[in-house]
Amino acid sequence: MAARTLYRVGIDIGGTFTDLALLGTDGRLVTRKVSSTPDDYGRGIAAGIVELLREVGLEAGDIGDLVHASTIATNAILEQKGAATALVTTRGFRDVLELRRLRIPVLYDLQYDKPPPLVPRHLRFEVDERMGPGGKVKQALDLASLDTVAKDLSGSGVKALAVTLLHSYANPAHERAVADALRKALPGIFVTCSADILPEIREYERTSTTVINAYVGPIVASYLGALAGKMKGLGVKAPLTVMQSNGGVMTAEAAVKKPAYIVESGPAAGVIACAHLARRLGRANVISFDMGGTTAKAAMIEDGEAARTTEYEVGAGINLSSKLVKGGGYPIKLPFIDVSEIGAGGGSIVDIDASGTLKVGPQSAGAVPGPICYGLGGDRPTFTDAMVVLGYLNPVAIAGGRVKLDADRAHRAIQADVAKPLGLALADAAHGVYTLAAATMTRAVKAVTTYRGRDPRDFALVAFGGNGPIAAVEIARALEIKDVLIPPAPGVFSALGLLVSATEHSAVRTFVREVDELKLADIEEAARALEAEVMNAFAGEGHDGSRVTLLRSAELRYVGQAYELPVALAPGRIDLAAARADFHDEHARTYGHSSPGDPVDLISLKVTGRLAADGESSFDRWKLDAAAAASSSRRAYFGRAVGWHDTPVVSRADLAGKARSGPVIVEEYDATCVIPPGCRARLDALGNIAVEVTA
Repeated sequence: MAARTLYRVGIDIGGTFTDLALLGTDGRLVTRKVSSTPDDYGRGIAAGIVELLREVGLEAGDIGDLVHASTIATNAILEQKGAATALVTTRGFRDVLELRRLRIPVLYDLQYDKPPPLVPRHLRFEVDERMGPGGKVKQALDLASLDTVAKDLSGSGVKALAVTLLHSYANPAHERAVADALRKALPGIFVTCSADILPEIREYERTSTTVINAYVGPIVASYLGALAGKMKGLGVKAPLTVMQSNGGVMTAEAAVKKPAYIVESGPAAGVIACAHLARRLGRANVISFDMGGTTAKAAMIEDGEAARTTEYEVGAGINLSSKLVKGGGYPIKLPFIDVSEIGAGGGSIVDIDASGTLKVGPQSAGAVPGPICYGLGGDRPTFTDAMVVLGYLNPVAIAGGRVKLDADRAHRAIQADVAKPLGLALADAAHGVYTLAAATMTRAVKAVTTYRGRDPRDFALVAFGGNGPIAAVEIARALEIKDVLIPPAPGVFSALGLLVSATEHSAVRTFVREVDELKLADIEEAARALEAEVMNAFAGEGHDGSRVTLLRSAELRYVGQAYELPVALAPGRIDLAAARADFHDEHARTYGHSSPGDPVDLISLKVTGRLAADGESSFDRWKLDAAAAASSSRRAYFGRAVGWHDTPVVSRADLAGKARSGPVIVEEYDATCVIPPGCRARLDALGNIAVEVTA
């Protein structure tokens, strides 16, 4: 009897569209784009799943897994719409959130205002206690001060509570006692302990991360609960898992407890898909570039693995993990895919400021009202409107005809709001929007390469998202990158990444000891304890431990430095000498210098467990149901030096078996790829559009 085909569904919510990918164990792949529904994102998801099931002829019971990426936590922070949150901390540390770090994101900006704390001062409470950095109690917890805090909180109206006591990473006894007591005194409040979220040194980062977890906790719990209810209403009984910021997935139940882990959920999915593609192609080094409707994201994949970081800020305009650009947002010291994100997407609003300077973004028209050409009430020109004017986008409809476009509206808007004020011809004004947006997005690519000591010319650029293939070659030219790859189904590529993302759990222990003073036996014992903690997490979710891969890493720094660098540890017995040598090499690559003779501190030891996705093998033999489109042509503008061209508009299949010279526009259900004059494009063995970029 033939085995029953089961399907996994990946769901990625963007600012304009919600992307869905349904992948069967037989390799069949069906994708769908539906408009996002910001008033209730679950409504758009449910509608998309119903469409997919109807198209493929499946029942809800045929879905075996639901994997989800969402910006719900990010948006709560950006829009300052999280739960009313209180903070309980050690006496004397009430103002850690105000003091922050002495950093500003822009030098010499006398008008800089640091972002307001997520917890106002009147909701920050102190208890009498003191734990030493070695875990020894210096002052016992005063229960009377704790009772006072409980009484003050009972009438405060808070919905969430963060508990961060001094040195709880070394000994969490006081912190857990405070949390347990307040849970009993204040039933129904979401309570977060720093020892459960980030048991590491650095008081400000630990406090900020714990506060963020509390701040978004009730929002995420409500959202995931409502989504689970909608899925149950459809008859979908599959478990719901959620993408983490580090590229792994976790159960919805775990995400409710640790929502800070899913703050950058969406961007991570595309990077994981890109890394998987790079390994299949045998390419060690690629740059992931994802441009959607609201933002553009870039990440570096080196030696087949996505670069990761524990330094991240949310709400800082361009989100960078660079230690050189800090202070503009709220820090989260958790594992993240090292993504730089900037406000430049299809819905980015085009404007001219008071000085007469053209601007593209970061404000976005989003899904509602959207670009002017969508005809949904938008009244400000966007990047998408400019692409219609240039002839790059289909002037009638996109997304397989789902989204109708009004080209005349786009022309009138760009003419009135951009071309006329700047004294430019309509085409030149639209091309200026294109060039400026590409230059802005080039910054995001530099943030993960040049700023990391890597040369982007040593990488291929993999572009996806609804708008990534439009801008990819322009960005590659600016950075002198010679190879651009556009994967199949580029507009829903992040949703595909969800289907190959491993389930991950991690555990960490802080040391802050000089490497030469450490006993190898102590390090091995700590590593085994961390591995046991990780395996218990998998067992608690019912996973087969024999399929889990355990990875060890360490964070090291020179004695006297303020910040550390992560170094992977080889399997087997820990080799501290090798770890130290790897640290010197990484320091030289990141900062341009190293000091091999200087002593090195071990700051923390980390163990990560990965369980490969069930869909990974079927993803490798996927078959996309996509009908070839009829070829046509339309006039497209490529700047003053080249001008207008009658440009062939073809399907991806038309590039099979032969290379085509630009200009060519490849039009697909979920994205449009622009190949300008002078470049050549072909299909590789895996169906990617491979573009040879010329200067």
